[in-house]
Amino acid sequence: MCTVLRHRLPAALAVLALLVPAGCGAEEEPADPGSSAGNSTVGEPWYDEITSASAAGAAGGADGPCPLPVTFPVAEGWQAKAVELDPATAEDPELAAEILATLGTRGGATIRCEVDGRDHHAGFLRVWTTEQGVAPRAALDAFLADTSLEQTAEAQFRDVTVGDLPGVEATWTSHNELLDEAHRSWAAAIPADGQSLLFTVNEGLIAEASDVLPVYRLAVQGLRTTG
Repeated sequence: MCTVLRHRLPAALAVLALLVPAGCGAEEEPADPGSSAGNSTVGEPWYDEITSASAAGAAGGADGPCPLPVTFPVAEGWQAKAVELDPATAEDPELAAEILATLGTRGGATIRCEVDGRDHHAGFLRVWTTEQGVAPRAALDAFLADTSLEQTAEAQFRDVTVGDLPGVEATWTSHNELLDEAHRSWAAAIPADGQSLLFTVNEGLIAEASDVLPVYRLAVQGLRTTG
Protein backbone atom coordinates (compact mmCIF):
# COMPACT_ATOMS: atom_id res chain seq x y z
CA MET A 1 0.00 0.00 0.00
CA CYS A 2 1.37 3.40 -0.77
CA THR A 3 1.90 5.08 2.56
CA VAL A 4 0.97 8.43 1.13
CA LEU A 5 -2.34 7.81 2.87
CA ARG A 6 -0.80 6.68 6.10
CA HIS A 7 -1.60 9.80 8.08
CA ARG A 8 -4.81 10.45 6.19
CA LEU A 9 -6.16 6.95 6.66
CA PRO A 10 -7.75 7.41 10.10
CA ALA A 11 -9.60 10.50 8.95
CA ALA A 12 -10.53 8.92 5.66
CA LEU A 13 -11.81 5.79 7.32
CA ALA A 14 -13.84 7.95 9.64
CA VAL A 15 -15.76 8.95 6.55
CA LEU A 16 -16.87 5.35 6.42
CA ALA A 17 -19.41 6.48 9.01
CA LEU A 18 -21.39 7.34 5.91
CA LEU A 19 -21.76 3.62 5.53
CA VAL A 20 -22.81 2.86 9.11
CA PRO A 21 -26.59 2.91 9.19
CA ALA A 22 -26.70 2.61 13.00
CA GLY A 23 -24.96 4.52 15.02
CA CYS A 24 6.05 -3.36 -4.05
CA GLY A 25 6.46 -6.87 -3.25
CA ALA A 26 7.51 -7.89 0.20
CA GLU A 27 10.84 -9.42 1.05
CA GLU A 28 9.97 -12.55 2.96
CA GLU A 29 11.81 -14.15 5.81
CA PRO A 30 10.96 -17.75 6.74
CA ALA A 31 8.33 -18.14 9.40
CA ASP A 32 9.65 -18.97 12.84
CA PRO A 33 7.61 -21.93 14.08
CA GLY A 34 8.81 -21.44 17.63
CA SER A 35 8.09 -17.75 17.93
CA SER A 36 4.86 -18.20 19.83
CA ALA A 37 6.42 -20.72 22.18
CA GLY A 38 8.82 -18.39 23.91
CA ASN A 39 11.25 -16.95 21.40
CA SER A 40 11.15 -13.18 21.51
CA THR A 41 12.72 -10.26 19.74
CA VAL A 42 13.52 -7.10 21.66
CA GLY A 43 13.07 -3.97 19.60
CA GLU A 44 12.41 -3.88 15.88
CA PRO A 45 10.65 -5.48 14.15
CA TRP A 46 8.46 -7.33 16.65
CA TYR A 47 9.01 -5.41 19.91
CA ASP A 48 8.13 -8.49 21.94
CA GLU A 49 9.10 -6.66 25.11
CA ILE A 50 5.93 -4.56 24.76
CA THR A 51 3.22 -6.31 26.72
CA SER A 52 -0.55 -6.30 26.44
CA ALA A 53 -2.72 -3.45 27.65
CA SER A 54 -5.35 -3.91 30.34
CA ALA A 55 -8.79 -4.92 29.14
CA ALA A 56 -11.83 -2.79 29.86
CA GLY A 57 -14.41 -4.35 27.58
CA ALA A 58 -14.86 -6.72 24.67
CA ALA A 59 -16.00 -6.74 21.06
CA GLY A 60 -17.09 -9.31 18.54
CA GLY A 61 -19.47 -12.19 18.92
CA ALA A 62 -23.08 -11.99 17.86
CA ASP A 63 -24.27 -9.27 20.21
CA GLY A 64 -21.30 -7.07 21.06
CA PRO A 65 -19.76 -4.22 19.11
CA CYS A 66 -18.36 -5.48 15.81
CA PRO A 67 -20.26 -8.74 15.14
CA LEU A 68 -17.64 -11.37 14.29
CA PRO A 69 -17.16 -15.14 14.67
CA VAL A 70 -14.74 -14.34 17.53
CA THR A 71 -14.66 -12.17 20.61
CA PHE A 72 -11.64 -10.15 21.67
CA PRO A 73 -10.81 -7.82 24.57
CA VAL A 74 -10.67 -4.06 24.08
CA ALA A 75 -8.17 -1.89 25.93
CA GLU A 76 -9.21 0.73 28.43
CA GLY A 77 -10.08 4.01 26.75
CA TRP A 78 -10.42 2.47 23.26
CA GLN A 79 -13.79 2.26 21.54
CA ALA A 80 -14.87 -0.53 19.17
CA LYS A 81 -17.29 0.26 16.36
CA ALA A 82 -18.58 -1.91 13.54
CA VAL A 83 -17.99 -0.68 10.01
CA GLU A 84 -21.13 -1.46 8.05
CA LEU A 85 -20.27 -1.49 4.38
CA ASP A 86 -23.56 -0.78 2.65
CA PRO A 87 -23.37 2.15 0.21
CA ALA A 88 -27.07 1.77 -0.51
CA THR A 89 -27.91 3.17 2.93
CA ALA A 90 -25.53 6.14 2.73
CA GLU A 91 -26.59 9.70 2.04
CA ASP A 92 -24.26 9.74 -0.95
CA PRO A 93 -24.11 6.15 -2.28
CA GLU A 94 -21.66 7.02 -5.07
CA LEU A 95 -19.18 8.61 -2.68
CA ALA A 96 -19.69 5.81 -0.16
CA ALA A 97 -19.02 3.16 -2.81
CA GLU A 98 -15.82 4.97 -3.84
CA ILE A 99 -14.63 5.16 -0.23
CA LEU A 100 -15.43 1.49 0.26
CA ALA A 101 -13.54 0.48 -2.86
CA THR A 102 -10.53 2.61 -1.90
CA LEU A 103 -10.28 2.19 1.85
CA GLY A 104 -12.69 -0.53 2.89
CA THR A 105 -11.08 -3.46 1.10
CA ARG A 106 -7.52 -4.59 0.68
CA GLY A 107 -6.18 -7.77 -0.88
CA GLY A 108 -9.58 -9.42 -0.80
CA ALA A 109 -10.14 -8.59 2.89
CA THR A 110 -12.96 -6.29 3.99
CA ILE A 111 -12.81 -4.06 7.04
CA ARG A 112 -15.43 -5.00 9.63
CA CYS A 113 -14.39 -3.33 12.85
CA GLU A 114 -12.40 -0.33 13.96
CA VAL A 115 -11.13 0.12 17.52
CA ASP A 116 -10.48 3.81 17.99
CA GLY A 117 -7.68 5.00 20.25
CA ARG A 118 -7.59 8.63 19.22
CA ASP A 119 -8.47 9.74 22.74
CA HIS A 120 -5.04 8.42 23.67
CA HIS A 121 -3.40 9.78 20.50
CA ALA A 122 -2.81 6.18 19.51
CA GLY A 123 -4.47 5.54 16.19
CA PHE A 124 -6.59 2.52 15.34
CA LEU A 125 -6.77 -1.24 15.55
CA ARG A 126 -8.69 -2.67 12.61
CA VAL A 127 -10.24 -6.07 12.00
CA TRP A 128 -10.72 -7.41 8.47
CA THR A 129 -12.38 -10.60 7.21
CA THR A 130 -11.63 -12.64 4.11
CA GLU A 131 -13.81 -14.83 1.94
CA GLN A 132 -14.41 -18.42 2.99
CA GLY A 133 -11.53 -20.81 2.43
CA VAL A 134 -8.69 -18.28 2.64
CA ALA A 135 -5.88 -19.51 4.89
CA PRO A 136 -4.09 -17.07 7.25
CA ARG A 137 -0.80 -16.92 5.32
CA ALA A 138 -2.61 -16.50 2.00
CA ALA A 139 -4.68 -13.70 3.55
CA LEU A 140 -1.55 -11.85 4.66
CA ASP A 141 0.19 -12.38 1.32
CA ALA A 142 -2.78 -10.89 -0.53
CA PHE A 143 -3.08 -8.02 1.96
CA LEU A 144 0.57 -7.06 1.50
CA ALA A 145 0.48 -7.53 -2.27
CA ASP A 146 -2.30 -4.95 -2.63
CA THR A 147 -0.48 -1.73 -3.56
CA SER A 148 -3.57 0.46 -3.93
CA LEU A 149 -2.74 2.37 -0.75
CA GLU A 150 0.91 1.67 -0.02
CA GLN A 151 4.02 -0.15 -1.17
CA THR A 152 5.28 -2.56 1.47
CA ALA A 153 8.84 -3.69 2.08
CA GLU A 154 10.91 -5.81 4.45
CA ALA A 155 8.01 -8.10 5.33
CA GLN A 156 8.70 -10.75 7.94
CA PHE A 157 6.41 -13.57 9.04
CA ARG A 158 6.17 -15.90 12.00
CA ASP A 159 3.75 -18.55 13.20
CA VAL A 160 1.60 -17.75 16.21
CA THR A 161 -0.89 -19.72 18.26
CA VAL A 162 -3.97 -17.94 19.60
CA GLY A 163 -5.75 -20.17 22.05
CA ASP A 164 -5.76 -23.39 20.04
CA LEU A 165 -5.84 -21.63 16.66
CA PRO A 166 -2.72 -21.67 14.46
CA GLY A 167 -2.22 -18.28 12.84
CA VAL A 168 0.45 -16.19 11.15
CA GLU A 169 1.81 -12.78 12.11
CA ALA A 170 3.49 -10.29 9.79
CA THR A 171 5.34 -7.03 10.16
CA TRP A 172 6.48 -4.72 7.39
CA THR A 173 7.55 -1.18 6.62
CA SER A 174 6.07 1.39 4.26
CA HIS A 175 7.34 4.72 3.03
CA ASN A 176 5.30 7.90 2.89
CA GLU A 177 6.40 9.66 -0.28
CA LEU A 178 4.71 12.92 0.71
CA LEU A 179 6.32 13.19 4.15
CA ASP A 180 9.43 11.17 3.30
CA GLU A 181 8.84 9.03 6.37
CA ALA A 182 8.80 5.31 6.99
CA HIS A 183 6.41 3.56 9.33
CA ARG A 184 6.00 0.01 10.56
CA SER A 185 2.84 -2.08 10.61
CA TRP A 186 1.84 -5.36 12.20
CA ALA A 187 -0.91 -7.84 11.43
CA ALA A 188 -2.07 -11.20 12.71
CA ALA A 189 -4.20 -13.53 10.59
CA ILE A 190 -6.27 -16.04 12.54
CA PRO A 191 -8.59 -18.71 11.09
CA ALA A 192 -12.20 -18.60 12.28
CA ASP A 193 -15.45 -19.93 10.86
CA GLY A 194 -13.83 -21.05 7.62
CA GLN A 195 -12.26 -17.68 6.82
CA SER A 196 -9.35 -15.63 8.13
CA LEU A 197 -9.55 -12.58 10.36
CA LEU A 198 -6.80 -9.95 10.14
CA PHE A 199 -5.99 -7.70 13.08
CA THR A 200 -3.86 -4.76 11.90
CA VAL A 201 -2.14 -1.77 13.50
CA ASN A 202 0.49 0.68 12.34
CA GLU A 203 2.60 3.51 13.62
CA GLY A 204 1.27 6.91 12.68
CA LEU A 205 1.96 10.61 12.86
CA ILE A 206 1.50 10.65 16.63
CA ALA A 207 1.38 6.91 17.37
CA GLU A 208 4.43 4.80 18.09
CA ALA A 209 4.87 1.08 18.56
CA SER A 210 4.45 1.48 22.30
CA ASP A 211 1.08 3.14 21.71
CA VAL A 212 -0.51 0.57 19.40
CA LEU A 213 1.13 -2.77 20.15
CA PRO A 214 -0.30 -3.18 23.69
CA VAL A 215 -3.83 -2.90 22.30
CA TYR A 216 -3.07 -5.17 19.38
CA ARG A 217 -1.48 -7.80 21.61
CA LEU A 218 -4.39 -7.67 24.03
CA ALA A 219 -6.89 -8.25 21.23
CA VAL A 220 -4.96 -11.03 19.49
CA GLN A 221 -3.87 -12.91 22.59
CA GLY A 222 -7.35 -12.69 24.09
CA LEU A 223 -9.21 -13.74 20.93
CA ARG A 224 -11.68 -16.58 21.39
CA THR A 225 -13.98 -18.24 18.88
CA THR A 226 -17.71 -18.19 19.49
CA GLY A 227 -20.04 -21.15 19.37
